[in-house]
Amino acid sequence: MMKKQLSAIGLLSILMVMSGASITSASAQNASNSSTSPSAPAAPAAAPALRAYPDFADLVEKANPAVVNIRTTEKVNVRQAQQGIPGLPGLDEEQAEFFRRFFGIPLPTPKQGPNNRKPQQEEQNRGVGSGFIIESNGFILTNAHVVEGATTIYVTLPDKREFKAKLIGADKRTDVALVKIDATALPRLQVGDSSRVRVGEWVVAIGSPFGLENTVTAGIVSAKSRDTGDYLPFIQTDVAVNPGNSGGPLLNTRGEVIGINSQIFSRSGGYMGISFAIPMDEAMRVSNQLKSSGKVSRGRIGVAIAEVSKDVAESLGLSKARGALIRNVEPGAPADKAGLEAGDVILSFNERVIDKSSDLPRIVGDTKPGTKAPIQVWRKGSQKELSVVVADLEPNEKVAAKKAEPDSNAAPNNSFGVAVADLTDAKRRELGIKSGVEVQALNEGPLSKAGARVGDVIVRIGDVDIITAKQFDIALKALPKNRPVAVFIRRAESTIVIPVRPGS
Repeated sequence: MMKKQLSAIGLLSILMVMSGASITSASAQNASNSSTSPSAPAAPAAAPALRAYPDFADLVEKANPAVVNIRTTEKVNVRQAQQGIPGLPGLDEEQAEFFRRFFGIPLPTPKQGPNNRKPQQEEQNRGVGSGFIIESNGFILTNAHVVEGATTIYVTLPDKREFKAKLIGADKRTDVALVKIDATALPRLQVGDSSRVRVGEWVVAIGSPFGLENTVTAGIVSAKSRDTGDYLPFIQTDVAVNPGNSGGPLLNTRGEVIGINSQIFSRSGGYMGISFAIPMDEAMRVSNQLKSSGKVSRGRIGVAIAEVSKDVAESLGLSKARGALIRNVEPGAPADKAGLEAGDVILSFNERVIDKSSDLPRIVGDTKPGTKAPIQVWRKGSQKELSVVVADLEPNEKVAAKKAEPDSNAAPNNSFGVAVADLTDAKRRELGIKSGVEVQALNEGPLSKAGARVGDVIVRIGDVDIITAKQFDIALKALPKNRPVAVFIRRAESTIVIPVRPGS
């Protein structure tokens, strides 16, 4: 004990000398007294509490086997090679027609069969993402945007086994999808309680950024219930997440999955220090419905709402800005039948408080259709109690488990020979772009000849940024005929520039 005390005093003396201080005679006397009085214990030195950085190695070793790589493909139409001229190998019909017309050389005409120049389907890579096993019999969670539009879904396990997966169902509103592979006794992740997540706690993401399988990044929870304008409030972190991480797990230090990595905030398309994860409690609610029925059933009451600002709250006599202001009530909808009116402020729904307007769609959506829910509104300076019978959300708000086929009525009849459609929100998030139009169909026109494919996204023509399908048609009509123009196409993670001559 005495040696330890003297060592501590010696160390303290050295530190004080190094800092330019001197030990007073009183301090020396006290040190001498303590060394000659074994019965008098030395006072412990006050030191700040130090906490080491966490070691994630054991956590990752345990979780890694349950994190998978997801690769998707789609079938696109490609033209068959043109048949050659009989007896003249290497000379196709277009070249033969040139010799007939301009040189008068008689050349045989190839026989026209029913399959001549008929498009064939070819499987092409569409994108990569991540997922994780939640049940040992092969059920896997990922993002809906990872598997959206896929013809085939391939799941690769860390042990390099690859399976074709079946899409059980996907929900665009929450961006959650459930797929299944035919395997048993698989490692799985333990689901944690996302409601107990604390701002500042350490978290780990595992996924396949840019296709690099089983990559681990770490950070802290930056915020909870972050409202980004989407259906769900997200867990915000500073964990490095990049394209390909989508659908992978966000883990706490106990190795429990608390979220699904889904989005990043970026001005460049890459990681910029802010990422968002879908809370696991909501993801599991969606997953359970997808597993039982292949779709998600949500409630609706039929109102258009707005935020209650401080000025609006004051003008209505509310003590503070809260609730959801009704801008419009859909005729014949549950809200209309319940007596709700434009100008009412919904303060609570089904005994759950509405703090801000974005709370209402989530709470109503979580309510089972057919439920008679109490609703509290602020009207003309006082509270009013009503009740509403929640209806089922319209079918067009649901995402079916099967692949959505291109619109068969989309007829390419413009100078590019292409039919396009506005981008979905999920597609914009997947590609990290703000606008563009997706190629739905192609004929044997200029764009197809230049190498464009169904599923490509046209983001710019010449100097004109393309925002909507309607604006695309207007831009096309303004192009001069038979003059090449640069078309900017986003395909997977790359932007391709191809010259196209309209009407050629």
